[in-house]
Amino acid sequence: MSMQQLLLMGAGHAHAFVLEAFAKQPEPGIAITVVSDSPLAAYSGSVPAWLAGECTLRETQIDIAALCQRANARLILSPANTVNTRERNVALANGERVNFDVVSVNIGSTLASPQQHGENLPMLLAMRPLGSLHQRWQALQNDIRHLPSGGAQRVVGVGGGAAGCETLMSVLAQLRKQRPDIDWQGHLLSASNALLPDAGRLPRWLTRRALSQAGITVHSQQRGETLVEGGVTTQDGKRIDADIVLWATGAVGHPWLVSTELPLDQHGFIRVDNTLEVTGQPNIFAAGDCAAFTPALPNAGVYAVRMGPHLADNLRHACHGEPLRPWQPPKRVLSLIGTGEGRAIASRGGFGVSGKWVWQWKKRIDARFIARFNPPFEN
Repeated sequence: MSMQQLLLMGAGHAHAFVLEAFAKQPEPGIAITVVSDSPLAAYSGSVPAWLAGECTLRETQIDIAALCQRANARLILSPANTVNTRERNVALANGERVNFDVVSVNIGSTLASPQQHGENLPMLLAMRPLGSLHQRWQALQNDIRHLPSGGAQRVVGVGGGAAGCETLMSVLAQLRKQRPDIDWQGHLLSASNALLPDAGRLPRWLTRRALSQAGITVHSQQRGETLVEGGVTTQDGKRIDADIVLWATGAVGHPWLVSTELPLDQHGFIRVDNTLEVTGQPNIFAAGDCAAFTPALPNAGVYAVRMGPHLADNLRHACHGEPLRPWQPPKRVLSLIGTGEGRAIASRGGFGVSGKWVWQWKKRIDARFIARFNPPFEN
């Protein structure tokens, strides 16, 4: 059998597990290539701690280059522009084309940007794509350093899911530390009537309490739509005053996927079967936020983490022409939501608990996860 070309597009959480699996159990007959826009990949679970100023950016990152070295994989630092499913190759932004026998896509998601009308718009921080968040956050912090002393600043978070709540509380905690001379006022727009629609009643109550303790006003059934002068408008035309808008809603697939022959759902995510193989596309796989599983899974990094080891096995099977095994998503997952000021909420199904010890527990879990993939000599 000739050498099988396995291509990993993107350096998401699931692909970290794939590289780890091939590092532990090498396959001489499989040549692995990874395409990524960076040698470092952010771990989504640690992002709130970084936004809150409790750890450095580097402490949130997985060293993909070192992981590729361990797995004897070639790393190309260029994002993909498109994938040709018929000719079995991928075109990269650097002009290179990479052929494959088996390919896996783990490129995360992006956000549908808000419409923008007029001048003097609020400062905008979009929370996706994750890979370039540090650049947008740095730019916003630079602008904040130049704000005059005194007065108030209204920070409006758009999105009532776990990411939207967590992001707003973390950012506010950091801004209050960075500029205590400014009165930071928080507001959260949630399109649904309940925060954290996938969580139980107790976790939702704990989250609402945490938002209240952080001085954040919740606006339920208000879908943020358009940035206008001095604020953001909602679906019913109401204007919410804002100086800064954190955009954490409307997850969609990357735009370039539309030009491919990959089957996409209404949000631009790649449809996959329960084996994580793309529907109707043999030897093409997708995992993490960019994959549309049936029934639909929430956009949460924990599912990409759970998919990872199974994806590694099925990619190995595909390279050997062996039958694939179905993946069964967990019915309940543990969700750990940072609430700023060194506290967090643990949620699993209807169970919920909060406290400083939960935050310390979350930080230990996240640090262990990152250390699992990084060289042991790193701090």
